[in-house]
Amino acid sequence: MRLVEVAPASGSLALWVAHRDVTEAEALAHHAGRLPAYTDGRCIHYTPAFERLGLDVQTGWVAHELLHIALRHGPRYRALQRRRGDVDLALFNRCADAIVNSALAPAAWLALPAQALTLPQLLDQVLGTTRSDEAALLEWDVERLYAAVDDRRPPDQRADARKDGPRAATLRTLGGPDSEDLKPGPEGADAVVAEAEQAREWGERLLRGHSGDGAFSILRTLPRDLPRVHTPWEQVLRTQVARALAPRLAENPSRPARSWLANQGRVGARGRPGEGGSRGRLPWAPGLTHARRVPRLVLVLDVSGSIDEPLLARFAAELSALTRRLDAPVTLVVGDDAVRAVRTLAPGRLGPKDLRAWAAEAGVAGGGGTDFTPLLEEAARHRPDLTVVLTDLEGPARHRPPGALLWAVPPGADEAALAAAPFGRVLRLR
Repeated sequence: MRLVEVAPASGSLALWVAHRDVTEAEALAHHAGRLPAYTDGRCIHYTPAFERLGLDVQTGWVAHELLHIALRHGPRYRALQRRRGDVDLALFNRCADAIVNSALAPAAWLALPAQALTLPQLLDQVLGTTRSDEAALLEWDVERLYAAVDDRRPPDQRADARKDGPRAATLRTLGGPDSEDLKPGPEGADAVVAEAEQAREWGERLLRGHSGDGAFSILRTLPRDLPRVHTPWEQVLRTQVARALAPRLAENPSRPARSWLANQGRVGARGRPGEGGSRGRLPWAPGLTHARRVPRLVLVLDVSGSIDEPLLARFAAELSALTRRLDAPVTLVVGDDAVRAVRTLAPGRLGPKDLRAWAAEAGVAGGGGTDFTPLLEEAARHRPDLTVVLTDLEGPARHRPPGALLWAVPPGADEAALAAAPFGRVLRLR
């Protein structure tokens, strides 16, 4: 109520999230026993300690957790985890808290906890730079800030966990227990696609909230950390494959139109019975039939490129499900600077282990040079409706096969190589 009274537009964002009281036992189960409130990215959970706070501090906690949800810090942690593999939640939480607290610091109508970590404090004590709240918020977002402070060393043979470097160790001493309020829940099977829609909706709400409150807006200094909407590559792949392989209708003059047969030739072109001759519907008016009986998909696997096993599994599962749904067989072309193996698979029979096995069977270990020209020439021999090339895009391509072409590249691909794609569409597997 206080948020909506003081900042009606941005404060009303609290009406878009769920609010729930939890018992002390539930809070302890989530390692939040010392926190007045915490969030899982969708709901704000209030512990018994919240009731003992003053109104200004309660308002600060609600605004703090609200910005975590609105800025999608929980899903962004999961997305960063997918890209980097190992992300420390405690460090990420402190980076997100520093941004949120600095955004709320100018608001005199709410109060932050005494140990609240701000972005200038983090930059000064961890990175050795000096910035004001507003200047720092215009420069840093949570992903870039985390990358700057995470200097943990890789684990060695004597330890399973990574050891903190000086920056990570310093950051852990800042903020106290209040910087442990981000508790992202487990990720569902369709979480990547659903998050894109959620980020888009929250982006629109944030824009409306910011423009409605002016100087009282709790979003006034947050342009850098606003969530960015990335269409998931799975959704792009589904759209491209469906568009290229879906059945198409065409006129077939070899059969009479069904409407003429049903009316036995008695209805004229303008719907008046008894009209024949040139004005009537003639029996050889073309009917409709499928223009393409069996769609053709060619998957070119560049074995010189590098793609990790989890990402390869996701890609193979997506492509396998699409080919099963569209009843399209897959022709697999494996090679580097020459074609090493060609296989044809039934719809829905594509798996990551098959891809690795055929790459090994081709006798190419990877790491060498790539020339896409012979691979694309082999793909053209199969007259594909769609060619998908799984590659890092480092190599010449002097032939373009018929139909659509999609370059599917792993996250570590060189940006210059992506920009230099000679034709087709580039799909970044994030």
